Amino acid sequence: MLLFDAHLDISMNAIEWNRDVSRPLEEVRRREAGLDDKLDRRLGVLTLDEMRRGEIGICIATQIGRYVGETNPLPGWNSPEIAWSITQAQLSWYREMERLGQMTQITDRDGLNRHVHLWQNNPPADAPIGYVLSLEGADSILSPAHLERAYEYGLRAIGPAHYGGGRYSPGTGETGGLTELGRELLRQMIDLGIVLDATHLTDEAFWEALELYDGPVWASHNNCRELTPHQRQFSDDQIKALLERDAVIGMAFDAWMMVPNWVRGVTDPQQAGVTIETIVKHIDHIAQLAGSTRNIGIGSDLDGGFGKEQAPHDMDSIADLQSLTEILARRGYSEEDITGIMHGNWIRRLNEIWS
Repeated sequence: MLLFDAHLDISMNAIEWNRDVSRPLEEVRRREAGLDDKLDRRLGVLTLDEMRRGEIGICIATQIGRYVGETNPLPGWNSPEIAWSITQAQLSWYREMERLGQMTQITDRDGLNRHVHLWQNNPPADAPIGYVLSLEGADSILSPAHLERAYEYGLRAIGPAHYGGGRYSPGTGETGGLTELGRELLRQMIDLGIVLDATHLTDEAFWEALELYDGPVWASHNNCRELTPHQRQFSDDQIKALLERDAVIGMAFDAWMMVPNWVRGVTDPQQAGVTIETIVKHIDHIAQLAGSTRNIGIGSDLDGGFGKEQAPHDMDSIADLQSLTEILARRGYSEEDITGIMHGNWIRRLNEIWS
C-alpha cells in the first residue's frame, strides 16, 4: 500500500551526515565504518531505494538550519545567515535528486494527484519519490523577503520552532510564547498560504499560534503526552484543538517519543520493548479522542538525527513501516482506516488546502 510519510529530514542526512541516500542502505552503512562523530553512524535506516521498497512514494521532506547564540549549548549554526546557507545547500541537493530522476517536488494539487496516480498504478521500480518541502524550525528565514523567495522555490509548510530557543519561537525543552518575529512570520504565512506545522512548539506558543494563525495547520510528527509524558508530545487538549482545525497528526517513530522513561543514549529499544506495533497505542489514543482515524497519519522522523539505536527494535529499514498494514488490521482497524492512516488522510488534507 502507498505510504505517505509526513516528516523526513532527507537533505539533512545528505548535507550534514554526508550520506549518499541514493545508494543502497548496506553501502551507506559500510561507508560509515569507523566514524563516531554522530551517535547513529552505521545505524541509519533511510535510503531512497528503501523508501521505494516500502512503497513510501510521497513524503514531506525538510530543510533545517538551527541558529544558536553564544550561550546556546545545542548543535547549530553561529549566525542566521549561515543557517540560511545550509538550507540552500539542502535545497540544491533536492534539485540534484530531481535532475537524476530520484525525486520530484510537489507544490500544488495537480502535481500531488498526478504523483499519487503514478504510485497507485504499478509504478516502475525506479519511480521518483515525491516530496512536499517543509522547513523545520524557522531560524534560517532572515527576512520577509527570504520567506517570499522560499515560497517561490516551493516551500509549503513551516514549523516555527525546533529544540531549544529560537528566533521565532522557543521549542522543545523550553517555555514561553512566540517572539515578535514569530508573530510577524505567522501573518506572512497566512498571506502566502504556507501551512503551520505545530510540531515542537512550546505549550504557550502552541496556543498563541492557533489563536493568531487562521490558515491550515498540521502536526507532521507528534505523539501523545498521555502515553509519553513530556512537553514534546501533545496533551489531550492540544490534540482536541488540532482536531477542531482538521489537522492531521503524523505518528513519530523516534523511540523516546513512543514510550515513557526513555533515557537517550542509555535506553535500549529491545530492552524497552519498543516495536513498530507500539505506535498503535498512540493511534488508539487519538482515535478515541476523535471518534475516528480521519486525522491520523504517519510522520516517522526516521533518520532524523537518530538511527536503529533509537527506533523500534524490529525495524531494520524504513521499508518496515509497511508492516503497519498488517498490524493495524490485526488490531481491528478497517481497510478504510488503514488506507487513511497510511496515505489517505494526508492526501485528502493537502487536496483541501490546495483547492
